[in-house]
Amino acid sequence: MADQERDIEVHDYRQSAIIGEDIPNDPSKYREETAAEIAAPVSFGRRRGYDDLRERAEGGSGTGFAALALSIVSLFVMPILFGAVGIVLGFIARRKGAEGLGAWAIGIGAVSIIIGIFVLPFF
Repeated sequence: MADQERDIEVHDYRQSAIIGEDIPNDPSKYREETAAEIAAPVSFGRRRGYDDLRERAEGGSGTGFAALALSIVSLFVMPILFGAVGIVLGFIARRKGAEGLGAWAIGIGAVSIIIGIFVLPFF
């Protein structure tokens, strides 16, 4: 075991008078372990970002299509009632992840209510 030991010089660099002289040029003279600071953390769990967004969008798509259908139907039949229900379901669909369907349902429902209140009474 004694022949496996290395003869390592240990210098005390704290006593130098010249600036920069206390920094060794040989990297083997540094006695630090830096693997923990350099290595990236390893994640063994599932990827949460992509899967959660996909599940969230799939959960709101049914509600989004129902909201869009009610908003379109409200253009022709009972615009105040179906338009309001389409807007409410549109907000629910947006919260569940179907942002595009919900936004279209809200917009068409609002247009249907405006047309039903201000334009249809004159016909």
